[in-house]
Amino acid sequence: MVPEREVMVLKRRIGNAEGGGAHRPLSSRGSWGTAAVCVLFGVMIAASMLAARGTDLRPSRNGGMAELVTSQVHHIRELNEEVSELETEVDGLSRQAAPVPEAEPPLELQRVAGPAVRVTLEDAPDSVNPVGVDADLLVVHQQDVQAVVNELWAAGAEAMTIQGQRVVSTTAVKCVGNTVVLHEVPYAPPYVIEAIGDPERLNAGLDESEAIALYKEHAEAYSLGYRQETLTEAEAPPYEGSTQLMHARR
Repeated sequence: MVPEREVMVLKRRIGNAEGGGAHRPLSSRGSWGTAAVCVLFGVMIAASMLAARGTDLRPSRNGGMAELVTSQVHHIRELNEEVSELETEVDGLSRQAAPVPEAEPPLELQRVAGPAVRVTLEDAPDSVNPVGVDADLLVVHQQDVQAVVNELWAAGAEAMTIQGQRVVSTTAVKCVGNTVVLHEVPYAPPYVIEAIGDPERLNAGLDESEAIALYKEHAEAYSLGYRQETLTEAEAPPYEGSTQLMHARR
């Protein structure tokens, strides 16, 4: 925008030019020049007014940036205060929360005690030696032990031992010669199997089993031992081996 002072100076010069200090008449060339200058300044004033739209055309160079920085700093401070309040709230809630209880180990790794049923399997006495009877029929085999174990599990046994060793899902009963191998340890008869659980259900499961009934018939014919007892209290120690299955065959 053209300063008002400069406009006044121009008007004064124009007035002097028209009136003249010496009152000399203007030539036609001078008159046209004066008119052109007036028109030019008028155009400049109008253009400045349109461009400015009533504002200063020369604002402070750093005024807008300073206001923006101040605004952002204020906003960041507000956000930091909000974050601090939220962190305080989270810490308070964390202290109020109850600690998460540790998961209990699997039942196989725990000591279990309670009423139980005991089954004892035994080879025929050495004095028993019927003519024409294979000697393998006079001893307890792994399938006999496994049949008792399976029936006790099916009847709801909570824990079980064979020869005092804890039986788990990966336990394999193997027969080597006249011994039974359990967890890589060979055992000679008699074979004692104890199952902790409801004695009524455990006994019923054994009594109703076809596999056990067949063994009882065989035991009676060849003098093998089979004894079934109810215990008021028995204990199964925790299993100390690995519960991971290392080998499997379909």
